[in-house]
Amino acid sequence: MSVGEVSSEESSIDVLFARTAGGDRAAFGELYDRTAPRVFGLVRRILVDAAQAEEVTQDVFLEVWQQAARFDASRGAAVAWLLTIAHRRAVDRVRSAQASAERDLRAGIRELATPAEDVEERVELSVEHERVSAALGELSEAQRTALAMAYYEGKSQSEIADALHLPLGTVKTRLRDGMIRLRHLLGVTS
Repeated sequence: MSVGEVSSEESSIDVLFARTAGGDRAAFGELYDRTAPRVFGLVRRILVDAAQAEEVTQDVFLEVWQQAARFDASRGAAVAWLLTIAHRRAVDRVRSAQASAERDLRAGIRELATPAEDVEERVELSVEHERVSAALGELSEAQRTALAMAYYEGKSQSEIADALHLPLGTVKTRLRDGMIRLRHLLGVTS
């Protein structure tokens, strides 16, 4: 097969994607049967844990079912689009797990503090909370919502995009711009 040729396997998957975009459940089932092992393999290499990999794989196919109509064949093969979604979902899961572990560690460290440090820390946290709340009030509603979902609810960027029915790029932009604005409002340099 030359560089410009598309394999019949890729071509038939592209057809299944097109039918899935039209709401064809049978086509989606066949698409799942033919591509799930590849998706699961990719996700498993990133996440290692089989149970999490299975969950993320299911999330990927749910997104494919919901977003198949957004696939643009002129930008590449359906398999590449599918594997890109899988990779992003797996990386988001890793990042979410890391953020959760860091939050748990910080909470655990706070619980181990001595009582005198505890009072001082509570005062500092209260003052810092007021500063952050005031700064959050200066953000746009869209930025504030995205940041609250990410940092207070622990949602990944993909989960925020799904919850708000927005493209992932829009969520990333809102988070980035919101954090830049917060740093400026709080006088944080770096």
